[in-house]
Amino acid sequence: MQMPDEQFELVPRRGLAVYISSRRVIRALRHYGRVHYVSKRAHYAIIYVDEAQVAETIERLEKLHNVKRVVPSALPDLDPDVADLASTGLYKTHDEDD
Repeated sequence: MQMPDEQFELVPRRGLAVYISSRRVIRALRHYGRVHYVSKRAHYAIIYVDEAQVAETIERLEKLHNVKRVVPSALPDLDPDVADLASTGLYKTHDEDD
């Protein structure tokens, strides 16, 4: 079996946390991206979509009836070389005296 000379290209993707009020909408989420995880207890789903279609997909998801809100993942925006989390604003240092 011959493999074509084409190179496999990775498509940048972004995770979206979709907060839902009913689990009925989970089947509809498959049309917008790959459903990675569904929490029955906390009522949210994690789906992955192409980076180029994130804004459009968020708008379309927020129009669905049982979707409360959609939060994009901040992981692709973080600098992997940063050693100090306080400089990124993700972690705030606290004084012991307060």
